[in-house]
Amino acid sequence: MILVREVFSIDPDQMKKAKELMREYRDMAKKFDHPQPRIMTDLVADHYTLVMETEFKDMKDFQESLEKAFSAPEWQTFYPNFRKLMRGGRREIYSLLD
Repeated sequence: MILVREVFSIDPDQMKKAKELMREYRDMAKKFDHPQPRIMTDLVADHYTLVMETEFKDMKDFQESLEKAFSAPEWQTFYPNFRKLMRGGRREIYSLLD
């Protein structure tokens, strides 16, 4: 199993909207048969940090999930709206120990 952590730095004026869009994304993920992500916001990290964590069987499963999502019309509408709220971010991928 792997854990994919998407760490987003959100424009301070846009955090409320970013959280709303992440709730929409979780509903969308169900349609893509994508594992349900866990969404978190900062308490003591850098201000205005939003984190999405999702577990996948392996890197192949993760890649296939991305391809399916990126080709969906819902994603193509969603992502530009979310991207406008971001200041930056990074992706972290971890192996989960048994």
